[in-house]
Amino acid sequence: MDTTTPSTPRYRGMDPATLDRQYNARASVPSFEAEYQASVQESERVQRALHAPETVVYDEPSGERLDLYGAAPGRPVFLWVHGGYWRGGSRHDNAFAAGGLVARGVAVAVMDYTLAPQVAIGEIVRQVRSATAWLVRHGATRGLRAERIHVGGSSAGGHLVGMLLAEGWPQAAGLAGNPVGAALALSGLYDLEPLQHTHINGWMRFTPQEIAENSPERLIPTRSDTRLIASVGGLETEEFQRQTADYAQRWQRAGHALQTVHMPDYNHFDIARSLSQPQGALVEAVLQAIAATAPVETRHT
Repeated sequence: MDTTTPSTPRYRGMDPATLDRQYNARASVPSFEAEYQASVQESERVQRALHAPETVVYDEPSGERLDLYGAAPGRPVFLWVHGGYWRGGSRHDNAFAAGGLVARGVAVAVMDYTLAPQVAIGEIVRQVRSATAWLVRHGATRGLRAERIHVGGSSAGGHLVGMLLAEGWPQAAGLAGNPVGAALALSGLYDLEPLQHTHINGWMRFTPQEIAENSPERLIPTRSDTRLIASVGGLETEEFQRQTADYAQRWQRAGHALQTVHMPDYNHFDIARSLSQPQGALVEAVLQAIAATAPVETRHT
């Protein structure tokens, strides 16, 4: 018989109520609705500025789509994976992610994935990997430099970026080598274990096997030439900050390239929205990482 009480510590000395507060991203800002509307408005502004993207079905089994902005010969491509605790968000309200990078000469793909609880975490991970593989296979037909795909995501999207850095899946997908060049991981969830003790598990219903197989912190590759850019807002909760710090430290200890970008005045939502700024700190970091991971023959062209 389970003799624990609601106040019994479940993870790192925290009880479920404390964990709920730490992982309640919406409650970490004065008004989630204001933050969401700001993202929608910025996405609409970027969409007007960039005109109609190319929309493609990247995954036939699910029918899920991505929007490709700024495709032009010779450009690298950056895939943006939205957050929303795997149950919310879309490519439409995340178009802001294309604003800064397209202005600096990078094509940006903003993807949808099937949301929970319609599908479990493993299927969402499969779809994000499918989007990456689609860009590898089809980017060159649009003139893009698709030998390496650069990726980024925030919150649940940061988790999914971490899953793109795990070993094995590229070979299973029929890809040669490591397809990911630069990886921007913002405010991510790299260890899923604490979430099983929170309200989030009401729609995710994580099993122990899912937690083990889908926690990026436990899946850091032994060898990788991906350049990780890790960042979290200084106004976010202690657990979001700890998750990012722990993942970044483990990545670096494995001998992989790491850059951390300090964003002390940002919260869980506006940190991602800052990608719409062509001269923003995150855009600059991504551009530097893209340049560093480009094939030698293209670095000075």
